[in-house]
Amino acid sequence: MRVINPDHRLIAHKLTYLRDERTDSPTFRRLAEELMTLLAYEATREVRVEPFEIRTPVAPTTGIKLSNPKPLVVPILRAGLGMLEGMVRLLPSAEVGFLGMQRDEETLEAVTYANRLPDDLSGRQVYLLDPMLATGGSMADAVRYLAERGADDITCVCLLAAPEGISALEDSVAALDIPVTLVTGSIDERLNEVGYIVPGLGDAGDRLYGVVQ
Repeated sequence: MRVINPDHRLIAHKLTYLRDERTDSPTFRRLAEELMTLLAYEATREVRVEPFEIRTPVAPTTGIKLSNPKPLVVPILRAGLGMLEGMVRLLPSAEVGFLGMQRDEETLEAVTYANRLPDDLSGRQVYLLDPMLATGGSMADAVRYLAERGADDITCVCLLAAPEGISALEDSVAALDIPVTLVTGSIDERLNEVGYIVPGLGDAGDRLYGVVQ
């Protein structure tokens, strides 16, 4: 598994304000969207393309366009929705699917509760979005789920990652015969005793959308 952690001051700047506990939900959502667009630029460096013949006002030339089938963007619900707009702004012709996963707070295991994906993903390049790679359980399960449906190139995009989560994801996907890439805005110090990233930014879903009572 390839891990990409871009060294960019704008990424670090936006992450600083995302981490700040004083940042309100509307500002948090805007910053997450902006940060996602920066990470999407790195994540799509190897998006599949094909030659495309055009004519400029001066002369004919050959450019490129996205290959078919189009890339598939899959946010993991609910927190991954906060990254979706930033991704499709850069990749507007991509198709979008949804995968609902949540972590059992006692076992820390990921549980799938919903999906809105094509049954057959053969030959598809997939971008999987989830703000936090903590224990790695949700992301690993999602990667395997997509691979079982035929996806043959998966890029995971996270705002933050813990070393433990990266290690768990790497171990989980090692047996898959497809390329898997992780793009993250930061590799933080560690997980705490309840599975939160340190220093992290708290619960991304709650900070994006508030706590539903």
